[in-house]
Amino acid sequence: MPPVAQSRGSAAYSSISAHGGVAAADPHRLIQMLMDGALERIARARGHLEHSQFPEKNRLLHAAVTIIGELRASLDLRGGGPIAANLDDLYDYMCRQLIAANLENRIATLDEVSHLLGMIRSAWIAMPAEILAAPRD
Repeated sequence: MPPVAQSRGSAAYSSISAHGGVAAADPHRLIQMLMDGALERIARARGHLEHSQFPEKNRLLHAAVTIIGELRASLDLRGGGPIAANLDDLYDYMCRQLIAANLENRIATLDEVSHLLGMIRSAWIAMPAEILAAPRD
């Protein structure tokens, strides 16, 4: 069973003013959309940082931290076992790193967080259909 509480995914994505298609998406897809949204905002913030456009960089990194916070909040820490606990720690680390990168204008840290989130996204997408179809308590 994926370490994500099914009911939180749609609320999380709706709370950050997401694109269309959310209402029809399954919880697995919603988590992927959240990850995509965070990665997109980090990439755009990186570009704004490179061009010294600090207000837009700040706005985008704040949005990325919010999205990753929603990913963290969607974890099923009771039923998700060590995977959910590790993701919780990793999401917390990524949020702290994004805040530090924003304050200190560190592109390398943005790249680190993008890499970590990209790895989680790849694993999420590769999750076997049997796990996705497993009944949830």
